[in-house]
Amino acid sequence: MTLESSEREFTARYLEFAADGLLYPQTEGSPLLEFSSGGRVLYLFDRCGPYAAAPGPAHVVVHGILHDLTLLPDGEEQVEQLSVQGVSSVEGRGRVLTAGPRQTWVVQARIPLVLSSFSVNPALSPGDWVTFRTTPPLHGFVVGRDSRSHR
Repeated sequence: MTLESSEREFTARYLEFAADGLLYPQTEGSPLLEFSSGGRVLYLFDRCGPYAAAPGPAHVVVHGILHDLTLLPDGEEQVEQLSVQGVSSVEGRGRVLTAGPRQTWVVQARIPLVLSSFSVNPALSPGDWVTFRTTPPLHGFVVGRDSRSHR
C-alpha cells in the first residue's frame, strides 16, 4: 500500500491542515527541518527538496506514520496533548478532524497532524478523540509562507 502518489498530490490534499510555525535555518547537509509550532520543536524529514525552505514563518504539513492509534475511552479527559519522543517522533492525544483515504487521519493535537497507518486501525470519524504514537521520522511538506491564500 502507498500513502501518496506524489508529494504534490499529498501536499495539495492536506494543504488546509498545514501547521503555522517557524522554520529555523537548516544545518548544512542535514535532511531535517527544525520547525517550531504549537509550543513544540519538531525535526521533520524535508520532503520538498534540500534547501528549498527558507528560514522564518512557514506553513508545513506535518505527516507521521503511526506506531499505534487508539480510540480514547469514554470518560477520559479530552485535552490536546503532544510530546516529542526522540529525534523525530511524537505521541499525543487529540481530536480527529478528518478520516481520509489510505488509512490516513488528520488529528488536532496542539497542531494539525496528518497521521497514516500501514496496519488496520479502528474505524474513526471526525470528532472522535484518540491517543497516538508515531514512528520516526516525521515528514514535513513546506507549503509556503502564505499558503492560506491558496485555499
